[in-house]
Amino acid sequence: MIHKIFLGRILVIYFIFTIVFLFKDIALVFAKDCPQNRKTLAAPKEFLEKINPLRKEPRFIKKGKVLSHIKAKPIACKQCHGMAGNGKGAMAPNLNPKPRNFKCKQTMENISDGQLFWIIRNGSKGTAMPAYPRLPDKKIWQLIHYIRSLAKETS
Repeated sequence: MIHKIFLGRILVIYFIFTIVFLFKDIALVFAKDCPQNRKTLAAPKEFLEKINPLRKEPRFIKKGKVLSHIKAKPIACKQCHGMAGNGKGAMAPNLNPKPRNFKCKQTMENISDGQLFWIIRNGSKGTAMPAYPRLPDKKIWQLIHYIRSLAKETS
């Protein structure tokens, strides 16, 4: 009898975990984190047409991740965008609009490398996104490779 009760509880737990993991992407849609509707100002044409000059190599993605999590100044990207890049960093609850969710492929595939470069360099008017004018071009391109790698994690 105890064996049947134990087995029943295991099956209930298994069912709950299955539901949670199978439908996690649906939860993102209902939470309206993906896609994000934004009216970010467009970068000048000469920036919009820029393409990342660095090859998509693991070393550049790793360097971009280190910048995002630790080294970027005036503030590390993770503070707003989160460690996972999902826009849910420690400062995000107090920000309006919310930080960009880099994991949202639907949103990120419509933003050019040049637009990302422009926003990182100059900030984003009407948001809490600060400018990083002292960050060398190469480091910005590394960050962009890292950001792009996050969007590829979801379908």
